[in-house]
Amino acid sequence: MRLSLSSTARRVRKAAGFTLIEILLVIVIILLLAGALVVFVLPQQEGAEKNTTRLLLNNLSSALDTYRLNLGHYPTEQEGGLNALLTKPTFENERQGEKWQGPYLKPGTRLDDPWGFPLRYEIVDRSQAADGAKSALPYKLSSVGPDGQPDNDDDIKLATESDTSGAGGANAGGNTGSSTK
Repeated sequence: MRLSLSSTARRVRKAAGFTLIEILLVIVIILLLAGALVVFVLPQQEGAEKNTTRLLLNNLSSALDTYRLNLGHYPTEQEGGLNALLTKPTFENERQGEKWQGPYLKPGTRLDDPWGFPLRYEIVDRSQAADGAKSALPYKLSSVGPDGQPDNDDDIKLATESDTSGAGGANAGGNTGSSTK
């Protein structure tokens, strides 16, 4: 009788746990799934950040155009640049101040790109521009991109009509380069 009890106890004890091979196999499967996640999801995040920046630049462009329609000019550095779209600048002329119908962006809109760098806004002096640039926007609106360095391949610029038609194929969509890091 004693033999049957101990052999039953051994079978129960043996079936109660996992072997080392089973545990290692589960760990390998989890690591493979995590590796696939890193390989496929992280590049999508960088593309999404670039698309978000393009959308923000287009939104700012619309707000700048509305500001110009109300006040007759684009915001200058003295008026606060892009901040003039969110908060009313101080104008020397009171009549000019009455024309401001802002804020031109939704409250809480950040004027930074997804990487935390401030967006670049510069008014272009059209008097010194070449004849071919007359149809371009009177301002430059861009992001320095993921690396934070201006004037390189990963900068994201606002696409103008002249960029998206004909010769400006490299700038179509607002991105001057497609480097991935």
